[in-house]
Amino acid sequence: MQATLTVLGSGTSMGVPTIGCDCAVCSSADPRDRRTRPSVLVSYNGRHVIIDTTPDFREQALREKITRLDAVLYTHTHADHILGLDDVRPLSYAHRPGKMPLYAEPHAGEYLRQMFRYVFDADYKFGGLPLVELKPIEGLIELFGARFEPVTIIHGEAPILGFRFGSAAYLTDHSDVPAKSLEQLRGLDILFLDALRYTPHPTHSTVDRSLKIVEEVKPKRAFFTHICHDLPHEATNATLPPNVRLAYDGMKLDFEI
Repeated sequence: MQATLTVLGSGTSMGVPTIGCDCAVCSSADPRDRRTRPSVLVSYNGRHVIIDTTPDFREQALREKITRLDAVLYTHTHADHILGLDDVRPLSYAHRPGKMPLYAEPHAGEYLRQMFRYVFDADYKFGGLPLVELKPIEGLIELFGARFEPVTIIHGEAPILGFRFGSAAYLTDHSDVPAKSLEQLRGLDILFLDALRYTPHPTHSTVDRSLKIVEEVKPKRAFFTHICHDLPHEATNATLPPNVRLAYDGMKLDFEI
């Protein structure tokens, strides 16, 4: 089945431009150097699934003219991946009389339930709440004829999730990818990897580390995301292998799901 992946955001937790910074990337006129917080949209067979709801989700949805959303998958509960949950409200109303499913690991779901208690307690008498329901990720997820396979990655000291779906996989916020997870990433057309910057970071991958993963699992195409203002888009791409590129907001890729 044919699918399209849209990069909603390709930036790090502070976004690019970064508040208060006037570096060359933050001041760049290249629109590919403007990076909102990291998320992707997967569209197939008239259905639309996003991975993470960033603080920039409203802006991203308006930019991409998103008018339908069928499900949300969460990688983990850091602020740059969850704080746009409330902005799914207008899209969730199309699910009446049901509710839009939000998929998260059980501990992550409990965090979301506490963080957005007003949503899940649903005791606000004036209404206007997102119509959503939490569903636990406990293995393979079947969504509208496609399969989303959780991939465990390490973010600092915490195991979190990436996802493989058909011939594509999306991994963000990782400092390490366990050997078992690398095996799940073979035979891919498209692989997204965290590549924050060149210099080491305790919870994120570097360009060089992610290039080693590409060499190991050999996807046809690889794209780096969760990018900070250390990496100018055009100049960085010029240093990368032909099948590896920096992602950018609004990028669209076709693949088989």
